[in-house]
Amino acid sequence: MSSNTIIGIDLGTTHSLVGVVDSGFPILLADENGNRILPSIVHFPEKGDVLVGEPARRMAAVAPKRTFASIKRLVGRRFDEIPAEEKSKSPFEITRLNDGWAAISANGETLLPEDVSAKILAKLKVTAEYALEESITRAVITVPAYFNDAQRNATKRAGEIAGLTVERIINEPTAAALAYGLDKLDENARVAVYDFGGGTFDLSLLEMRDGVFQVVATAGDTHLGGDDIDDAVTDFIAEKLELGSDFTGEERTKILAAARTAKEQLSDTETAKILLPFFDGEHSFELEISRPEFEKIARPVIELTRTFCKRTTIEQGWIDESTGLDRVILVGGSTRIPLVRKLVAEWFGIEPDISQNPDEAIALGAAIQAGILCGRVQQVVLLDVTPLSLGIETFGGLMNVIIPRNTTIPAKAGELFTNAVGDQKSMLVRVLQGEREIAKDNWELGRIELDFEPGAKGSARVGVQFSIDENGILSVLTRDTNTGEDRVLEIENSAVDVDDEAVEAMISESVDYAFDDMNARIWTEAKLKSDELIPAVVQAISMAGDELSADELASIQSAVDEVKTAVADEAQDVAKLKAANKVLDEATEELAAILVEKAMLKALG
Repeated sequence: MSSNTIIGIDLGTTHSLVGVVDSGFPILLADENGNRILPSIVHFPEKGDVLVGEPARRMAAVAPKRTFASIKRLVGRRFDEIPAEEKSKSPFEITRLNDGWAAISANGETLLPEDVSAKILAKLKVTAEYALEESITRAVITVPAYFNDAQRNATKRAGEIAGLTVERIINEPTAAALAYGLDKLDENARVAVYDFGGGTFDLSLLEMRDGVFQVVATAGDTHLGGDDIDDAVTDFIAEKLELGSDFTGEERTKILAAARTAKEQLSDTETAKILLPFFDGEHSFELEISRPEFEKIARPVIELTRTFCKRTTIEQGWIDESTGLDRVILVGGSTRIPLVRKLVAEWFGIEPDISQNPDEAIALGAAIQAGILCGRVQQVVLLDVTPLSLGIETFGGLMNVIIPRNTTIPAKAGELFTNAVGDQKSMLVRVLQGEREIAKDNWELGRIELDFEPGAKGSARVGVQFSIDENGILSVLTRDTNTGEDRVLEIENSAVDVDDEAVEAMISESVDYAFDDMNARIWTEAKLKSDELIPAVVQAISMAGDELSADELASIQSAVDEVKTAVADEAQDVAKLKAANKVLDEATEELAAILVEKAMLKALG
């Protein structure tokens, strides 16, 4: 090992791990107690040092308001994005900062979720330094494939707070593919990575070619995981104990811990006992739950992942024997549940590969990626994709895509734009993310206003360039080509002001509303043409109308009226408007010819 050592970290919702490549092999590192898996839980005592991991877990039932679990679900999110149900069920307080971001409170101090994540990362850093007997300053950290820019940046900040230089943020399913050694598959092999963890779900489709890992499609939900099954079992237990809905946060924490233990036991046994000693300080409860009962509770949550699996494989055409999947791999602790494995086999028509420990696969992949970056692993290339299209709003309220969905990253693309109206002094560039045709139906990530010299319509030239780095973080550059002035927007603290579940909803809606959206785009484009055509005709008549006959002028005026009528029609009849535009075009052909002749004579004279 040396100062060039880079560690790989799986910063999970429920558990976190750290690994490194040593002598060409990825290994996971254990702490001073021999534990490789660190519970992602942090406790802030009223006095003394912050507790992380197992000691913090033991404090969850004693001091739930100062013990933070599943903090990953809050990282990089706005307060309004978090469902009311999640806020009400949370044993600790979730607050709203003045700028809209979600925060938490501990001992009267307001903290960002990444401050808590930093405690977990700092603990993993200490574990690595203990195991490797050297100082560690560099790391690769994994995130769900559907983490947006704000969540990725918040994760990176957490690493920096912990004293780490974050060399790369990589997607969890991609890291898992590395751990399974998929570069050793045959050429053109196709693999689905089904990652069902404690707090997130991801599905990635990968294609392998001569050691190159290319993610061709991703789908998922950053608010769906084993925690939701735990919540469902918790509600089941509370109902059995006839507790109603008014039991305390401390009581819910106790039931939640018992529910999680029962869930884990039922992966290996047919029944599990739920023990709640001195539940309310006086009474103890004991309850037995069978695997069929558990599966009935868990099935609705697991079934939520089916839509992602079916739709994504159909979109890629990976649905039959000739073009289908070669392997399905399972990642995440929730895939230990027998029902999950059974349903995945049914959905994909292939038995899933369970050769790797699902809790450790991501961390091993992160370690391999770290090894690639510091030169300890050779001849492996890793290519990710952007899960949603990125673009800007153009005149008429349309979405102009600059980087399409599922583009391999890192990526860079740009276009040249101009002013839509005369004497325009500036251009507002709204950076959008989404799959809808109309700008307002997509999500705004940020905006830049670029000033330029007023002039005639079309006189300004503004270049817009999007650049996504290897961490999936977006930078937007705008340039006035006349002056060379640049403005750069780093998407650091921007987040989509919607629930994370809406990422998947965006893709579904783009399919559901495809025809309506396309009609709306066609109508808008036709209307823009009408809005340009009518003033141009009026100006042309003022310049050369005296050279037309009365019948020709009447024909043009009639065509103008027809266009105005079609534009004003609330039914937005695209065919009618296009036909009216065409009639006006044809009616003004003679007028246009006269104007061209005048311009030529003027130029010659």
